[in-house]
Amino acid sequence: MTETVETARLMDAVYQHQRHFYDLTRKYYLLGRDRLIADLDPPAGGKVLELGCGTGRNLIAAAKRYPSVQFVGLDISQHMLETASRNIRKAGFEDRITLVEGDASNPVALDASGAQVFDRVFYSYTLSMIPVWREALAAGASRLRPDGKLYVVDFGQQERLPQWFKTALFKWLGSFHVSPRPELEDELSMLARKHGLKLTHKALYRGYALFAALCKD
Repeated sequence: MTETVETARLMDAVYQHQRHFYDLTRKYYLLGRDRLIADLDPPAGGKVLELGCGTGRNLIAAAKRYPSVQFVGLDISQHMLETASRNIRKAGFEDRITLVEGDASNPVALDASGAQVFDRVFYSYTLSMIPVWREALAAGASRLRPDGKLYVVDFGQQERLPQWFKTALFKWLGSFHVSPRPELEDELSMLARKHGLKLTHKALYRGYALFAALCKD
């Protein structure tokens, strides 16, 4: 059994039931998502990719904010994509949001979307769930236009929060197979050097979340 199949089965098992109340509960602790959407600012007529799109919540919010832009969302969980598809149809954005089932770490998984490159690529609390998260970052960067921008928001290292809070949070996240990545900033720096991009990053909410962007100077 390949790692991709194992990951897909794990994510389907985790979200088979959670997907029905995922958005209701996650809004309280997946902080910074709306800031990321506001910062995307894609060009008119552009294309935006979310790797690890889950229920489609971010794609729908972005489609409302940027009415001339096309969106693609990729996720490895069939259950999540079923929920995303329903949500997108309900919101009336099926003509502007394309969903693809696949592994975010596989650069060719997006071929089914019909788009080769994107003006914006973003990850919202997904890298902490993807076992091969470095490969997922590299795959997204490989799909970026030369003048495009890549955004990440995910769990930080809680550096300005009490140790008891960090210990309790990480233990709780671990029960959902979520692992905040202490090496994320270093990996983003490496990608910036490789692709000739500038990295900007900021700790949000006393280190609760990390917000980062890769773009041309």
